[in-house]
Amino acid sequence: MTEQKPQLDDETLAFAQEVLDLARSGNSERLGQLLAQGLPANIRSHKGDSLVMLASYHGHLDTTRLLLQHGGDANLRNSAGQSPIAGAAFKGDLAMIELLLEFGADVEGATPDGKTALMMAAMFNRVEVIRLLVARGANPQARDADGVTPLLLAQRMGAKDAVVALSD
Repeated sequence: MTEQKPQLDDETLAFAQEVLDLARSGNSERLGQLLAQGLPANIRSHKGDSLVMLASYHGHLDTTRLLLQHGGDANLRNSAGQSPIAGAAFKGDLAMIELLLEFGADVEGATPDGKTALMMAAMFNRVEVIRLLVARGANPQARDADGVTPLLLAQRMGAKDAVVALSD
């Protein structure tokens, strides 16, 4: 006997969508009001994206900080296994990475295939991110599921500055 999930009414679904959109757009004022009223900070979209993931990926530093201060999880992964820090590394957002690390994000932030935040930075030639992550303990010798290191990924992607940074 399988347990059926309760069906949400249109009003509840619309509210959930509004909350997700507030995170995406960086509306800290309205989110702050809702969080103060007891809204859980780890609500997720149908793809598993948390409010922290949405706010951080879209570069909303103040909104991300607000969510983290209200118990948002800096390590909560989406359904694809992606972490907020990997998204910030992909985007090259140093300030966001610092904030996520301050709130306990795993510096590696590896996806199910073993790609770390450092690998994301290497692939997309994010030299400053590479330096920051290595300084904060990321393993430059880490290997993904195929045995590939950040340096090899940078070489494969033609990320010349990343190759130099990882060779130092």
